[in-house]
This record gives sequence, structure tokens and C-alpha cells, in this order.
Amino acid sequence: MTAAKKSKKAGQKTDAPRELRLVKEAKIEDLIGDGAGTRLEASGVLYRDGAFLVVCDNLTSFIRISSELSPKAPENGVLTPKGLKSKGSSKETKETEGYEDLAHDELRDHYFTLSEAVPVKPKGFRARVQEYDAKLRPTGSSFLDFTLADANKGMEGLEWVERSGTGYLLGLCEGNRCAGGKEGQRPGGGRIQVFRHGGKQWDHKATIRLPASLPFEDYSSVSVRDDGRIAVLSQASSALWVGRLSTKKWQVDEGTVYRLPTDSKGRTVYGNPEGVSWVSADHVVIVSDRAKKGAASERFRAKDQSIHLFLIPGAV
Repeated sequence: MTAAKKSKKAGQKTDAPRELRLVKEAKIEDLIGDGAGTRLEASGVLYRDGAFLVVCDNLTSFIRISSELSPKAPENGVLTPKGLKSKGSSKETKETEGYEDLAHDELRDHYFTLSEAVPVKPKGFRARVQEYDAKLRPTGSSFLDFTLADANKGMEGLEWVERSGTGYLLGLCEGNRCAGGKEGQRPGGGRIQVFRHGGKQWDHKATIRLPASLPFEDYSSVSVRDDGRIAVLSQASSALWVGRLSTKKWQVDEGTVYRLPTDSKGRTVYGNPEGVSWVSADHVVIVSDRAKKGAASERFRAKDQSIHLFLIPGAV
């Protein structure tokens, strides 16, 4: 079922999206212990070599988890990049800058992390990318050449794409039309910005416009497979869009929307999905942030600060 196009007739109903099928999930703390504290605001995930690499927006360390999601797996642990102190705290009141997402360059075996929005002179904000070598040693830090007006609605997703021997970073804007406020919440304006390294910064090269029919209120992560399939996650809409990225142009097709599983009453239970990565042709891994305080978020707590493996029905 493709994403429903906006109806030309008022009141016309559209088919509900299909649901992802849960394969397995676990609380991240149950898998790694308290080595990274008890506040694990998971924001990005990358699948590679049989393991998941997770970043949190309140930590500067990486978390590695076996793809089996077993608490006894020797791969599980906390990795602190050399030269960086592990930030973050189990105290509920402490706020610490971490990373929104991460990407990997297969050819050079380098990693990249994303800081959502950093103040720049004379005004405005820009996202910052930190680069690491194969051993997670920092090698440099550069801004993405794209001005953001809102510090709280910056870049949320990061992905690496190789084309004709040239590497590009894809930066996913959190808000529709890369805006904050009500404009950013108005569906139909999903944007992925394309960057190529220019020495002192990542130069802006193109904009990928997600389908105008996409009903997402926000965007939290992006992942691209070698075959060109692209997945974009929305936290506010608790859904995943799967489409195809053109190999010649920075364009995507209409794709398909899948909602994350709901409860018996059809209510959202995955209220904090923040990061996504392809695992295989029909499986994705998703990580969930910490649920906010308040009665409205109470039913999200069972799934927060967790890692989830999902099957995409009919994907192959």
C-alpha cells in the first residue's frame, strides 16, 4: 500500500497504513548494565557486523549491543572515544549534549555523529558533524552549511551515501520545511539536505523533498540501503516511511507508510522512536528515547530507552 495522496475531495477517507511486526525488543540498560548510567536517551542506531551501535543525545559515548539482543552477549558494552570524556549522568536533572544520529562510511571505515543545532555567528544555528576513524578516535569536526532558525528543530537524522566515487552526508530536518513551530508540524514538507565535504565545512549540494503526501508531523532518523531503499522515521507520528532513492537524482518515490504497533485500542505505545537502521531487506532496528514525564506519556514508558527489531511486512 503506497502512502495515500492528499484527497482532492473534503471528507474522503484513506486507507490506514500497515503495521510493522515486532520481532524482539529489550531495555538498553538490561543489555549493558549501568555502565552508561540509567538515563539512556537513545537517539540513533547503526547496524554493522552483527551488532548495533547506539548513540544517545545525553551521552558522548557509544553503546554497542549484540544483534541477538541478549544481556549475556560479549559484544555488549559502552565505548568512549579516545580523547573524549564520557558525559552524561544518571541524575534526572542533568542535561548534557550528546548526539542525534550517526552514519558510517564503508570505504574508509569512518563514523560520523550529528549534533542537532549549534549557535553560529552572527545569528542562527547549524548542525555539527564529528568524524571518527575505525577505532572511534575523533579525527575532526565540521559544520553542515545549512542555516537553521530554530535550536530545537534542527537536524535529527544522518546518513552516508556513496555516488560515483564521491561520498555525501544526508541530513534530515526534524521539522517540515526545515522549520520550527506550527509550520514545522504541518505535514507535507519533509526535507533531507545533501552535503559534500569541502575542507572546512560540509558544503550544501542538494535537497531531497520527501513526498508531499507524507502525513508526518516530524522526522527523527534516516537510513539508506545499498539497493537504494530509504527509511525515514517519525517520532510524533510513530511511523516509518519506506521509499526508494534515485541513483541519478536526489529524488525519492511515493513509497509506503508503516505505523509502529499499537495497543488493543489502537493507541500509540511507541511514543519515542528516535533512530532507525536497516538490518536486512525486510528488517529494521529502531531505538526509543526516554519518555517525558506526565500522564500523557505514561503508556510510552514500557517501550522507552529501548531497542526494537521489526519486520517490514511485504518488503521483499
